[in-house]
Amino acid sequence: MIHEIICAGFGGQGVLLMGQLLAYAGMYEGKNVSWLPSYGPEMRGGTANCNVVISDEEVGCPIVAEADSVIVMNNPSMSTFEKAVKPGGHLFINSSLIDSKSSRTDITVHYIPANEIADKLGNLKAANMVMLGALVSATDVVDKKDLIDALKEKMGEKKLHLIPLNEKAMEAGAQKITK
Repeated sequence: MIHEIICAGFGGQGVLLMGQLLAYAGMYEGKNVSWLPSYGPEMRGGTANCNVVISDEEVGCPIVAEADSVIVMNNPSMSTFEKAVKPGGHLFINSSLIDSKSSRTDITVHYIPANEIADKLGNLKAANMVMLGALVSATDVVDKKDLIDALKEKMGEKKLHLIPLNEKAMEAGAQKITK
């Protein structure tokens, strides 16, 4: 099994964190992983994306040209990365910020109102966790428990109080997926 993922959006939307968490969770499961971030020089508001590869075999290249799954958090990312989803793959669209629809008929498209869901949960910063919950529910690329463990490790002791909110966000995203 090899699963190639692209996460894309503006800086500050937690795009790189999504990729790191997926990579960590894959490592916890004994898989080979790579995480390759790309971002502009701006601290917030610039473009950001990352390539993640999770595989049972060695990862030969960290660059994802054709992704099994793509998460897009904003319109510029939709324009850039919609075409990167391989036929039969999944496109996860943050429909709170992206008003256009995908023109692709050869992929499964998931419209997730991530910002609206996160806002209802009380923290807009959890929109990325909503999208991760949707991705994991639709693809089973990693186990949800391993994703939570990765989040705990990444957040550290000082931010452990945020774990329940992030778990709720992931669950809310998962509930938007129909199998």
